[in-house]
Amino acid sequence: MDLLYFEDFPVGEIFAFGDTLVTAEDIVQFAREWDPQPFHIDAEAAKASQIGELIASGWHTGSLTMRMLCDAYLLRSASEGSPGVEEMRWLKPVRPGDRLSVHRTTLAARPSRSRPGIGIVEFQFEVLNQHGETAMTLKSTSFVRRRPESSA
Repeated sequence: MDLLYFEDFPVGEIFAFGDTLVTAEDIVQFAREWDPQPFHIDAEAAKASQIGELIASGWHTGSLTMRMLCDAYLLRSASEGSPGVEEMRWLKPVRPGDRLSVHRTTLAARPSRSRPGIGIVEFQFEVLNQHGETAMTLKSTSFVRRRPESSA
C-alpha cells in the first residue's frame, strides 16, 4: 500500500476499522502488570465494585485502541509523532467478550507554519463495542509529513 501523507486525511472523513476481542484473560494479564486494582484482576472481588463484574482497565482499552490504529493506518503513514492526547474519556466499561472497533474522524488539518514539510491533523476517535455503544473517546493531534512535490 502507498504511504499515507497529510493530504490523505481530509477534514470530515470518518474511517472505521478494527475488530478486537477482549477476553477475561487479557483483562487480568494487562491489569496485573499495569493497573492491579481488584475489579480488573479478580472476578470475585469485582462483584463488590461499583460495576459488579470484571472490567478492563481504561488504560488497557487505550492500549488496544493504539494497536488498532497502528494496524489500520498509522504504521503506513508518514507520521512524525504527536504532541499528545488532548482528551481521553472512558464512557462505558469494557467487559470480557466485548469486541472493539474504532471510528476515526478528521476534525481539522493545517500545514505547520514553522515546518512547511509537516501537516498537523486533529483526530477524534470513538471506540465502540459490538453493540455500537461508545466505550471510549480520544481526541489527539498528529504530525504528518506532507506529500513530496514529485509524488503529487
